[in-house]
Amino acid sequence: MKHFWLFLKGMAMGAADVVPGVSGGTVAFITGIYTELLDSIKSISFNTLSVWRQQGLAAAWRSINGTFLLVLGAGILTALVSLARLLHYLLAHHPEYLWSFFFGLIILSSWHVGREIRRWQADTIGLLLAGCALAAGISLAAPTEIAATPLTLVLAGSIAICAMILPGISGSFILLLMGLYPTVIAAIKYFDFSTLGLFAVGAGVGLVLFSRVLSWLLHHHRQRTFALLTGFMLGSLVKIWPWKETLSTRINSKGESVPFIQVNQWPDWNDVNMLTGCLLLMALGALFVWLLEQVAGPNNLVTNDEKDSSSNKLTSVNK
Repeated sequence: MKHFWLFLKGMAMGAADVVPGVSGGTVAFITGIYTELLDSIKSISFNTLSVWRQQGLAAAWRSINGTFLLVLGAGILTALVSLARLLHYLLAHHPEYLWSFFFGLIILSSWHVGREIRRWQADTIGLLLAGCALAAGISLAAPTEIAATPLTLVLAGSIAICAMILPGISGSFILLLMGLYPTVIAAIKYFDFSTLGLFAVGAGVGLVLFSRVLSWLLHHHRQRTFALLTGFMLGSLVKIWPWKETLSTRINSKGESVPFIQVNQWPDWNDVNMLTGCLLLMALGALFVWLLEQVAGPNNLVTNDEKDSSSNKLTSVNK
């Protein structure tokens, strides 16, 4: 049963990562697996090969918390493959409803992350405001068009994966700004393994390196880190606002006309059905986060001493 729930959490992370503006890291946080995820990724190093040679494959597998990563990764991959078509359809045909659901999700998630900030001082307040401004600025930036070459795909994978494990920063949105989101989604949808392979190489390198930086920040500057992450989440609401006006469109790789540059606008108050549906989906998104919190139990972001102890347990077999 434990592995089943972990698989479902992975699916929730994968579903979030497909949608620009929503982060799989946010889902990992609210489901109580964020610290274990970072520490498990951080434990992957060249020492793992030494453990394999000296103590065997089973010891190496335990040293990286392999079962946890395998089950979670399987859930993420399942969601990416199974939900890519659905979310691609909803973004194209019912964007207001989809964005409304995630708007409610992010609002309650930002409150959930903000609860971890125990001291409100000039530095934490300043970082929260800086996070808001940075995320909002990125959200308002005009998308660019970058050619999908092997080098750009590897670089995009390394950058996007860093955003995907940060609560409040969406890797999919970074891809959207780079102009590579349709390329990656189409590769998932049509099983283009050459494109996916290059993207995965970059993602693997970025994930292993960035997880160490983020883990260090959480161990040594926990309050400041969560203040910045909360700001990221609040600032990303600019991107997730459901009601938008399309200023320009572009032709995608399938010859379809899709929105390119959009600006936020007020909802059409006369369209009662649309407005009611969007508000209900916002409430449903918030309810979904609340239910995840109930299932996850107490948050796993504990004190620094406890986290150091947990990290030492993961790496002790490498010694």
